[in-house]
Amino acid sequence: MDLGELVVYHRGGFRLYREATLGLLTHALQYGTGCYEGLRAFWNAEDEQLFVFEPVAHYERMRRSGRVLLMDLPHDAEKLAEITLELCRRNGFRTDAYIRPILFKSEELLGVRLDDVAHEFSIVAFPNSRYLDSDEGLRLCVSSWRRVDDNAAPARAKITGSYVNTALAKSEARLNGFDDAIVLSDDGHVSEVSVANLFVVRDGIATTPDPSQNLLEGVTRKLVAGYLRDDVGLTVESRAIDRSELYSADEILLCGTGVGIAWASSLDHRTIGTGRIGPIATQLRAFYDDVTRGRIVRPGLDARAVYGASARRELATANVDERVA
Repeated sequence: MDLGELVVYHRGGFRLYREATLGLLTHALQYGTGCYEGLRAFWNAEDEQLFVFEPVAHYERMRRSGRVLLMDLPHDAEKLAEITLELCRRNGFRTDAYIRPILFKSEELLGVRLDDVAHEFSIVAFPNSRYLDSDEGLRLCVSSWRRVDDNAAPARAKITGSYVNTALAKSEARLNGFDDAIVLSDDGHVSEVSVANLFVVRDGIATTPDPSQNLLEGVTRKLVAGYLRDDVGLTVESRAIDRSELYSADEILLCGTGVGIAWASSLDHRTIGTGRIGPIATQLRAFYDDVTRGRIVRPGLDARAVYGASARRELATANVDERVA
């Protein structure tokens, strides 16, 4: 993939990635003063259609993140969803894609503060399937790093600087031979996986950490909770979870925009369930694949088609100038 040829949205218009430059003293680079979202677009080969999943929900959350850092989005969530679909059209994606909007302090100056610093908004989208290879069960560990506390860096906001916490936990896990890490809150309760929410399934009950455990309230987490309750018939609880509860789980499910739906085969070298994919994960993965690719439609779930028939024909012959005009 040649990043330079991607069309991005930057400074209020469409341009090529190689033209969207920032200075070395950009405030967000120096101090982590930005927030971001992760959206995904899912390719349906049978219908030759690309679907962007839950764009409005993601931009509404981004608006809330921006307020924490004294920033405003340039448009409402619906308009930003339209811009996102147009960005995908201009790139002509015919595969799954990852979409990264970022709202950031853009002035080139030194000085640690949030007030009186200008900000900008950009979107980058690129072909990508998923964050983790979740076809196989994931080997997890409990990290020695604790989740950053909400009173230090607000957990409900996707603040760029906060993700050094995630990077430390993830790299510790990888260097020790695991795929990913479960992070505990400061009081020792389960918070989340490095970049995913989780559900613990045991004896017909699906338990997920409550938001007070310094987790990000995920868009996919809400979808999963509803499906497990309404379609599978499990009791869904949101509460503090002790570390020892993880080891006796029938299944541990991971969910998030990047990871999609994944499952744990082991935790701290202890087998989870049978060590193979369980019935709940199997059902949930199939449902998620169908709903994100527009095969089934559910009230309250927003999978937006990118292409019309004419747009597909036009993109087949579009050149770079037409894509950024």
